Amino acid sequence: MARRHWGALVGVGFAALVAADLRHGVDLAPMLAALAVIYLGSAALRSRAAAWPLFFAMFVVVFLVRLLVDGVDPTWVLIGLGALLAAYGLAFRDAARPAHGLPLQGLALLVLGSIAAAAPSLPNDLAGYLIAAALLAHAAWDWHHYRTERVVSRSLAEFCMVLDPLLAIAIVLVTAIP
Repeated sequence: MARRHWGALVGVGFAALVAADLRHGVDLAPMLAALAVIYLGSAALRSRAAAWPLFFAMFVVVFLVRLLVDGVDPTWVLIGLGALLAAYGLAFRDAARPAHGLPLQGLALLVLGSIAAAAPSLPNDLAGYLIAAALLAHAAWDWHHYRTERVVSRSLAEFCMVLDPLLAIAIVLVTAIP
């Protein structure tokens, strides 16, 4: 069981680490954007195996932006990287097809990235609930990709399928319980 579903186990552990330090739901706005960029990047590169390296790269980017660039929201940097990956996929990887690849993942980044980018300008409670709802929607997205084995590796889809609802619950708890 553990060897077959290691992605789910890692998702539980990662959710616990993130939730332990969570103060406001809006703190997870960059994570929401990163999840969308991972899917888009895998589609742009036309490689399901690229999902985990992209996962680690997105969190290195968030860490470095927060460490080195004062006053810049990492969400915008991630959205910019998503746009660059999409351009690369279209120009050099012929990623315009299939429709469930880059086109659909681009739409997902547009929606989730917009929510993540808007969240810091909203009241904390509203932003938290909005990000929690977006994470639940992304969990459904993960489930679909897990079942169809498209775009990202099955282990990453499983990881996110567990991580996203746990983080949504954590956001609701820190938002509802002052």
